[in-house]
Amino acid sequence: MSTVWDDILEQVRTIVEAEEFRRWFGSTAYAGDDVDQITVWVASEAIRRHLSAHYQDVIEAALRSVGREHAHVRFLVAGFGDEDDEDD
Repeated sequence: MSTVWDDILEQVRTIVEAEEFRRWFGSTAYAGDDVDQITVWVASEAIRRHLSAHYQDVIEAALRSVGREHAHVRFLVAGFGDEDDEDD
């Protein structure tokens, strides 16, 4: 079963050149979906900044394409999302 992030990545892959896709999206990992926010792990702060700065429009188009136009993607650097610990 695919996640919403898998569906978004399928859309992004059709727009972004293969090497760019591999470089910036290849190490991302689905973390969770809270209806209006899709959380995605990234490997570094540099990747997080780059995705947010350069691919926001592409990601928003992909969200619309998969029927999630009211959601946004939140990138978290792996290991630094302490506020999202699952200790609840």
